[in-house]
Amino acid sequence: MNPGNAGGPGEDGIGVRDVAESWEVSASVDRFAGRVITVRTDTVAMPGGVTADRDYAVHPGSVGVLALDDADRVLLIRQYRHPVRRLLWELPAGLRDVPGEPLVDCAARELAEEAGYRARIWHTLVDLYTSPGMTDERIRVFLARDVEPIPEEENTFVRSHEETDMPAVWIPLAEAVDTALTGMIHNSPAVAGILAAYAASADGFKGLRPADAPEA
Repeated sequence: MNPGNAGGPGEDGIGVRDVAESWEVSASVDRFAGRVITVRTDTVAMPGGVTADRDYAVHPGSVGVLALDDADRVLLIRQYRHPVRRLLWELPAGLRDVPGEPLVDCAARELAEEAGYRARIWHTLVDLYTSPGMTDERIRVFLARDVEPIPEEENTFVRSHEETDMPAVWIPLAEAVDTALTGMIHNSPAVAGILAAYAASADGFKGLRPADAPEA
């Protein structure tokens, strides 16, 4: 893996790399404001001189953690997700809800709070927009290695609501890939993180970006 070669021209000469772009917005109306998200309607200028309304959820962003132990096992936790009415196997993850906090620190906090682990080695694994047709939420998934459980007396975080009962399992990375490819798990950061970790393991994770790599 060589990130320096990414973004080169494809067969049609267009560089395969996401770029910033913002079409003109002539009106913007907030339809709903909740604890985490705001639902907004923008009137957007379209090609051909017409406009169209686009509804989307404004989200603060999030982080996720693909924790990998010395036996190449992935840590998954199970959480109830009401919108889809399912118990989903996921990576430890959480909101970017502390202003100015480095993303890797946010990820370390979530790993500690949701799973009770800490890690000594951190890399940026993959960046993604969770559902760009309906929300601006972006998530950075980190790879955490050299992990160890946090002693009970040091972990004072009290879980609540959906996090009260979250079983955790360690499964081999190759088995985790199978769960993703056979449709056994559906959480998008978990699927993306597992597949990215498997691909990155080919060169011993040497091609990964540092934990503090900027978001493009």
